[in-house]
Amino acid sequence: MLSALSIRDIVLIDKLDLPLERGLCTLTGETGAGKSILLDALGLATGGRGDGGLVAQGSDKGSVTAVFDLDPKHPVFDLLSENEIDAEEGIILRRVQTKDGRTRAFVNDQLVSVGLLRTIGDMLIEIHGQHDERGLLDEAGHRVLLDAYGSLERPLHVVRETWAGLSEARSALEAHRTALAKAAADQDFLTHAVAELDELGPEEGEEESLAAERTLMMHSEKIADDVVEAEAALSGDKGLEARINLALRRLERAKEQAGGRLDGVIAALDRTLNEAADARDQLADAVRTLEFDPNRLDVAETRLFALRAAARKYDVSVEALPELAERMRDELEGIEAGETRTAELEKALIDAETAYAAAAGALSDGRLKAAIRLDKSVAKELIPLKLDKATFRTQVTQVDLDHAGPEGIDKVAFLISTNPGAPLGPLIKIASGGELSRFILALKVSLASTSSATTLIFDEVDAGVGGAVAEAVGKRLAELAKSLQVLVVTHSPQVAARAAKHFLISKGGNGKAAKSAPVVTRVEPLDDGSRREEIARMLSGATVTEEARAAADQLIEGTH
Repeated sequence: MLSALSIRDIVLIDKLDLPLERGLCTLTGETGAGKSILLDALGLATGGRGDGGLVAQGSDKGSVTAVFDLDPKHPVFDLLSENEIDAEEGIILRRVQTKDGRTRAFVNDQLVSVGLLRTIGDMLIEIHGQHDERGLLDEAGHRVLLDAYGSLERPLHVVRETWAGLSEARSALEAHRTALAKAAADQDFLTHAVAELDELGPEEGEEESLAAERTLMMHSEKIADDVVEAEAALSGDKGLEARINLALRRLERAKEQAGGRLDGVIAALDRTLNEAADARDQLADAVRTLEFDPNRLDVAETRLFALRAAARKYDVSVEALPELAERMRDELEGIEAGETRTAELEKALIDAETAYAAAAGALSDGRLKAAIRLDKSVAKELIPLKLDKATFRTQVTQVDLDHAGPEGIDKVAFLISTNPGAPLGPLIKIASGGELSRFILALKVSLASTSSATTLIFDEVDAGVGGAVAEAVGKRLAELAKSLQVLVVTHSPQVAARAAKHFLISKGGNGKAAKSAPVVTRVEPLDDGSRREEIARMLSGATVTEEARAAADQLIEGTH
C-alpha cells in the first residue's frame, strides 16, 4: 500500500507530508481546492508525464516522493532484483521536476529511467477517472485482465511455447525453400563443376609433388652429366678406388717392418675404400633414375597446369580443390534430396500448427468460460449501482491462424449497453460520465484479485450521481477497500461517510503576513469532529445547519 506521500513545490502545494492508511481513504474539498494537483503529483511520482508547468511559481524545481509498504512476495520485487535495485528497506519512488521541463527518476535513491519508474508505478497503483483512457478503458489490456480473472496463466504459457515452436517451424521451412531455390538456380553449374572436378581428381599435396618433379626433370640432363663425371672420377684405372687400392697394397707390404706404425693408416684407407665403393654404387643408381624422359616431363607439366587452371576457374587454391569438389557434391546431393527435406519440414510445420491450434483452442475455451463468469459478476455489481438495466458483455472473438500470435487466437473487448435493446459498444463511447464511473467501479470490484496494484485511486467515481446511487457507490468502494487500499476523490457525503480515513483539501494563504503571499493547497487529516463538520458541509453547502450535522451523524453511524 501507499504509506506516505511527500510533495515539495508542485503547483500550489509548497510542502506536504501525507501519511496514509489501509482501507478506504477519502479526499474532499471545495471545487478548485487542488484535488487534481494531488493526483497529478502522485502520477508524477509513479512515472507519469512530466511538465515544467507543475513546478510552483518562484521555484526552480519540485519533487514528489511516494513510499510503499508491500508484502515481500509482491512481484515488483522480482523486477527490482532484475534491475539490481536494493529493496530491503521497502520501496520509495521519487521524481524531481525542473522548471525547464527536465525530470529525474529515483527508486530507493537509485537513479532510473522514467520508463522503469512507470513500469514499477503501474504495478503498485491504479488510477481510475472519467477521462482516464488507460487501464480498464484501453481495449488492448482487456485480454490480459480476462486471463488474470480466469487464472489462465498455465494454458497461456503452453500457447506461448507452442507459438515459439510454430514460429521456428515456419522459419526453418522458409529458409530451406529459399536455400533450395537458390541452389536449384545453380544446379546446372554445380553438375558441370562436379563432373569436371571428378574427372580431374585433384589430390591433397599433389601440386607440391608435381612442381618438385617438374623442376627435377627440367634439370635432370645437366645433373646426369655431373653424376657420370663423378662416377668416372671414382672408378677406372685412374679413379680414386684404383689409387687407394695401390696405396693400400704398398703399405701392407711395409706393414711388418713398420712395427705397427702403419696400422691406423691402413685401417683408414680400408674404410675409405669401402665408402668409395658404396658411393659408386649409389651414383650408378642415380644415373639410372636421372635419365631425362621428355614424355614424363610433359605428363607432369600437363597435370600441374590443369590443376592450376581449375583453381583459377573456381577462384580457390590448388590445395582447396579436393574440398571444393566435396562441397559442391554435397550441394548437388542436397538439391536432389531437397524435396525429401521439404516434405519433412512441411510435416514438422503441420505438427507445430496442430499443437498450437490445440493449445490456443484450449485457452480460447478457458477465456469464453471466464468471460461468462465475469459478465455475471459485473452484472451482479451493476444492480446496487442502479445500472440494473444496463448490459455488460465480455466479447471474445477468434481470429484465424494467420492473424494469431503468442497470446492466442482471441481478441477480447469489454462492451456495454446502457439501455435495453441498445447495441453494445466500447465503454468509453457508450457510457455517460456518471455511468462510466460506475461501470469502472463494478469492473474493478469484479477484477480486484487480478492486479498486482495494492492501491486503487478513483477520481470522482461518484460524479453525476446522488442519493441511493451514491450510497451504493460508497458501499462498493468500502467492500473493495477490505482487500486493497482505496483512495477516493469525492464530492459525495455518502462515500465520504464510509471512509476509514478522511482528508480535507483546501486552498488558502501560506501563513505569511504579506497580502502578496501566494495561495497554497493544504491537505489535512480530519478527526471525528471536523469530519462530521465536513460531511455536513457537503450535505448543506456553504451554510452548515444543525439539520445537516444531524444528517452527517446519521450517515457516519449508518456505515458502522
